[in-house]
Amino acid sequence: MNLEAIREAQEAIKGKLHRTPIFSSRYLSTQSGAQVWVKAELFQKTGSFKPRGATNKLRKLTPQEKSKGIISVSAGNHAQAVAFAAAKEKIPCTVIMPSNAPAMKLAATREYGANVILHDEMRTIFDRTEEVRRETGAVFLHPFDDPDVIAGQGTVGAEIFEDLPEAELVIVGVGGGALSAGVAIALKSLNPKVRVIGVEPEGAAGMTLALKTGNPVKLEKIETIADGLAAPYVGALPLEIAQKYLDDIVLVTDESIKNACRILLERAKLLVEPAGAASVAALLSGQIRGTDGKKTVCILSGGNLDLKKLGGWII
Repeated sequence: MNLEAIREAQEAIKGKLHRTPIFSSRYLSTQSGAQVWVKAELFQKTGSFKPRGATNKLRKLTPQEKSKGIISVSAGNHAQAVAFAAAKEKIPCTVIMPSNAPAMKLAATREYGANVILHDEMRTIFDRTEEVRRETGAVFLHPFDDPDVIAGQGTVGAEIFEDLPEAELVIVGVGGGALSAGVAIALKSLNPKVRVIGVEPEGAAGMTLALKTGNPVKLEKIETIADGLAAPYVGALPLEIAQKYLDDIVLVTDESIKNACRILLERAKLLVEPAGAASVAALLSGQIRGTDGKKTVCILSGGNLDLKKLGGWII
């Protein structure tokens, strides 16, 4: 994995996906003491950054592989992205999703044309996916432990550098690790002095545990409102990249994430899902050191939230 792969992905998705905006926030700057910008990936196709990686991956498949169809696994955002990208290429698509996935993410995935299979246990959802893959012969598209997916997600970092080359600190949520890995490679390759900080919910601290042990570890328990950051484990390749490029990783509470969702809606007029608000939660809760006066970018990774739960989070 390198900057060249990310640049190739950038060319591949050009014209197919949005180049999302980056803009400053006076309120977040005042509250944090940093000079704050947000990278609004909630305005991407399907409502999150995920189509970047899915689109880049599908272009690498052979005609024979495409004819077999693809299968993937996701709590929601990757599911929508794969379904969207597969529909564009007219590739049959199956996604294994947790039974408790947000209803709107389930509905959107089906509307994009995917066959959705529900599974009750998040810890064994990859095992179930492998069972279905063997039964169908479909090609597995890993949601985060794949170099082509990571390169696609890394285009977020390349865009940040192009739009704000003077950025000194970039904060990014960590689930399976593809976004943080791609962003870190892009930014560190373009500006070695920039700090890249990962953020995890306390109830899904897969990367924190992996960095401590030196290996991906399947989480025994996952408990967070940030379903987009609730991967059962981080990928081996994202972990390897994090060990080399990530400056630090911090943990945030669900309460701080809810507060960030509320502030982003009230003051920035942005309806961001909990996973997308984790970066702002880390900044505002003081979990990151050395932010005073620093030109800081918070990546808002998505906006696909369950509206039925919104009232309880923001009031």
